[in-house]
Amino acid sequence: MPRLLYTLLWILALPVVMLRLMWRGRQQPGYRADIAERFGRYTPSGNGPFLWVHAVSVGETRAAQPLIDALALVFPAHRFVLTHMTPTGRETAHTVFGRYGDRVLSVYLPYDLPWLQQRFLRHFQPQLGVVMETEVWPNLMAACEALNVPCALVNARLSARSGRRYLRLLALARETFSRFSVVAAQSEGDAARLKNIGATRPIVTGNIKFDMTLPAAARALGVSWREAMGSRPVILAASTREGEEALILDAFCAHPARDTALLVIVPRHPQRFDAVATQARALGLRVARRSEAAPARPDTQVWLGDSMGEMAAYYTLADVVLMGGTWLPFGGQNLIECCAAGRAVLLGPHTYNFSDASDAALDAQAGLRFETAAEAMRGAFDLLDDGPRRLAMGQAGKDFARQHGGATGRTVALLSPLIKP
Repeated sequence: MPRLLYTLLWILALPVVMLRLMWRGRQQPGYRADIAERFGRYTPSGNGPFLWVHAVSVGETRAAQPLIDALALVFPAHRFVLTHMTPTGRETAHTVFGRYGDRVLSVYLPYDLPWLQQRFLRHFQPQLGVVMETEVWPNLMAACEALNVPCALVNARLSARSGRRYLRLLALARETFSRFSVVAAQSEGDAARLKNIGATRPIVTGNIKFDMTLPAAARALGVSWREAMGSRPVILAASTREGEEALILDAFCAHPARDTALLVIVPRHPQRFDAVATQARALGLRVARRSEAAPARPDTQVWLGDSMGEMAAYYTLADVVLMGGTWLPFGGQNLIECCAAGRAVLLGPHTYNFSDASDAALDAQAGLRFETAAEAMRGAFDLLDDGPRRLAMGQAGKDFARQHGGATGRTVALLSPLIKP
């Protein structure tokens, strides 16, 4: 009965969902492309056997890289189908997995209606479904069970806040999460919360993102940017969310040493690139953009990172990083890649989506926490003036990232018995 009510709500909401899709497509045309896939209609995909990985957007897609690389080695006869919900997720997949050619397909997952999910599963006939992190759909899981497709929830995380939300719909949550054959959690806290909402015997494997490597091409790109920009130190505001750029820009403008450093801002969502550029110019700041295909000039004060899939290059460019999503209550963004790049990371108070990794990085002295963006900006300039401390934090970040690796191998060991050779 709970899933029936959920399905009826989906049917009623579908016209609104489609209107929202068209509206978002005004700023990001990718939302208007391949709409048939959102209803389970796909072009011929060739022969399998397929392993299916659901990675909703950019973060999950990048996190899937070490897992897919490992599975591709262990199961060389298998192909992969990646499903997403956002065009940025698909674009990231093409960047990260393009080297595999047609061995890795990237498509949209259908909306969560029973007949659409069954249509998707019958088209690809995957031997195994792997859901990354938290993107769990009730009708999708029911369809997998009906069609005998084993599923695993890997790199699973569930914040205390999200856990409380699931408890309000406990019957539907238990029905859904109990259908996973394997649940591989990032931490003991995640495992306990997942068990509380119905996951059967979750196993702690760690965070796969610690096994991500910075692509050599991205590192080289960041080095080339730095060489072209000169010796000015760089403060990076990474993966910022709506409202945070205004706080960071105001803090940068207010600092007396602002003309000695370059502020690089990389918004998380591409539809906001133009708005952030307008905000910076309205403050009288001289702005250049990555999309202009030229590095920041000596008189540039703000360089807008309006590109996708180049975050590793931006980390390589930076001296100090203000982590987006932490200055307003968005729950934070993944800081592991920043630490792996050896950059000192400054966090705001809102890190509940990545609480374990954030707390561990702070304990390792790889980062600092500030209550406001203004305090963090002052802290960033202080670190620019204190090279030994900044470098020590960067090295602590590298050590922290390296010491927490190994989750990919543990996850592959859990998945392998579910896959036919």
